[in-house]
Amino acid sequence: MVLLLLVLGTVLLALPPGPGRRARMRLGLAVVLGFTGTDHLVNPWRYLPMMPEIVPFPHGVVLATGLCEILGGLGLLWPRTRRLAGTLLAVFFVCVLPANIKAAAQGIMIVGLEAPAWACWARIPAQALVVWWALYAAGIIRPPAARACPGRLAASAASAPNRLS
Repeated sequence: MVLLLLVLGTVLLALPPGPGRRARMRLGLAVVLGFTGTDHLVNPWRYLPMMPEIVPFPHGVVLATGLCEILGGLGLLWPRTRRLAGTLLAVFFVCVLPANIKAAAQGIMIVGLEAPAWACWARIPAQALVVWWALYAAGIIRPPAARACPGRLAASAASAPNRLS
């Protein structure tokens, strides 16, 4: 899932910036979560080997993660639940990190979604990006440039020549 999100995120970020960027990222995350959540529900056996042994009822937890992904993605699309969904998805992505660590450390591949070993290890730090993505898509955080220079847009607009006169 993380690699798919990285590819999709790169494409979405490469599109021109503007008011639609956050909406595109929100839609992209919702679509990916819909697909991965559905796969967790339809093929839970593919994810069982990743489950740390300490997790009780692994089959039920895999099904629950699928529901969390689907509901979280849908929640991002509805303005009334967007911020809550983004917050809960960020927590969710942190909670699934132990499964990604186990998969990388033990070389566990998801059947049908095999990837090179480096990709399994790349998923671990990429979780931070996915947490950021959920928070950004939900409107909880602003892009780094907007935080660093909040008056930048106003200053550039004030210094721009008046083309109407």
